[in-house]
Amino acid sequence: MLSARWRLLLTGLVAAASVALAVALYATQYRTDVQTDATAASAAVRAASEGTVALLTYKPDSVDTDLAAAKTHLTGEFLNYYGKFSDEILLPAAKDRAVTTEASVVRAAEAEIHPDTAKVLVFVNQTTTSRERPDASQSASSVMVSLTKVDGRWLISAFDPI
Repeated sequence: MLSARWRLLLTGLVAAASVALAVALYATQYRTDVQTDATAASAAVRAASEGTVALLTYKPDSVDTDLAAAKTHLTGEFLNYYGKFSDEILLPAAKDRAVTTEASVVRAAEAEIHPDTAKVLVFVNQTTTSRERPDASQSASSVMVSLTKVDGRWLISAFDPI
């Protein structure tokens, strides 16, 4: 009778261990939705950070190249808006008044992640100089960067200061 109880107890322990192992494997190895979300979040944060720096960094001697490079990070209506804004405001200011800006991302984190859209909160430090103000002016800001996945790339579709 004692051996029957031990067999029953041992069978129960093996069954419980099997279920625990199956749950652990499912949660860590086979849930591609969780893995995809983590990968998408990381890619979106990286794209928002790189795009933010590209949008906010330019120098008078390379402003044409800088602004063209920034546009490669954009899509949709925001690309149209930025194209017009950069041509009418940024380009003349950089060339005529020797405006130089350099941005760096201090911190960035995903606010929302969906399969084809994301929002990333980006904290930015920016240094600006010009011919009239050669002493560097520093500013800190935060921006909600909206992204859209286009052909497998996260591109900025909105850039909203907070």
